[in-house]
Amino acid sequence: MKIHSLITVVMLVISLAVFAGCTQETQNRIGRSIQNWTGVDGILEIYSGGNVIKRFIKIDKLSTAAGTKERVQRPYRFGYGVLDANLNGKADPGEKKVYFEFSDYSTNYVFFEDPETK
Repeated sequence: MKIHSLITVVMLVISLAVFAGCTQETQNRIGRSIQNWTGVDGILEIYSGGNVIKRFIKIDKLSTAAGTKERVQRPYRFGYGVLDANLNGKADPGEKKVYFEFSDYSTNYVFFEDPETK
């Protein structure tokens, strides 16, 4: 085995050991940072009575709010996306990127990656 290959294998084993030793939250943060770096073309659908009532498309990421002093997560999420006003799944002329928030407690929602971009 060449020295270069051996060094690569050793570095991979060390990286895996460090990652496995992280808490679940740390692993999630690492995963989100990788996902944020690569980008996500997400869709957020808000439901009421079993029907989609709002849809946001072209979302890079959803974030969980956190208190500035307490560092405690707040019960809502936020992000930026195009408001799909006519619910056709496309960013039409006149539909603009907006900021949005929704509650973890009372909002029925689904967030998923746009299958059309894969």
